[in-house]
Amino acid sequence: MQLYFYFDFMSPYSYLAHCRVPAIAAKYGLELLYRPIDLKQAKLAAGNTAPLTVHMPPKQRYSFTDLTRWANRYGVPFTLPKMEGGSVSPSLFASERANLGTYMAIEEGRAGEYVSCVWDQVWGKGRGVGSDEVLVAAAGAMGWSVDRFLAFIESPETKRRYDQDNSAAHERGVFGVPTMIIDDQMWWGNDRLDFMEGYLSVRMGREVSARVAE
Repeated sequence: MQLYFYFDFMSPYSYLAHCRVPAIAAKYGLELLYRPIDLKQAKLAAGNTAPLTVHMPPKQRYSFTDLTRWANRYGVPFTLPKMEGGSVSPSLFASERANLGTYMAIEEGRAGEYVSCVWDQVWGKGRGVGSDEVLVAAAGAMGWSVDRFLAFIESPETKRRYDQDNSAAHERGVFGVPTMIIDDQMWWGNDRLDFMEGYLSVRMGREVSARVAE
């Protein structure tokens, strides 16, 4: 059985969800499939044209409080990337290059390791996801040549795979991240993981009962 995990490195809630998703996948013997997508594209494809949270101060203040609460519950660090002069730097949320790098890790069977490395830099240490600093640190942690890693990210084939995953996500009804899909069931949001695990518990229980009855 497969668990599809749709994420964008710019999403702090995807970071938080990943604090639990690998353990849930291991507990129930699921194949965890990482699918990086462009959150902005997913929202637009679903007709969501609302402004970004960073452009709505009251929502931004609440989101920081909410994210901090979740991080404290999980016992993980959470640091907002620093803004320059109070404004949003383009590098803070320009996640495409980091997203594209996921495919190199997928090819090596190390996607979870790479994802954890990037999120440690971004939401753990508060570095802009679009910065060279994050990519260099991730390459170093993975034992990759920086030049080889950047060349992979910039290749047309990697971009093609990314576009395909975005299109496939839209077709499956993915409108935000994190989104988890198992069978024909979908859960959106870090706060829906308990529902996902409840589904798995019932499903596995039925499979065990069916085997016993044979």
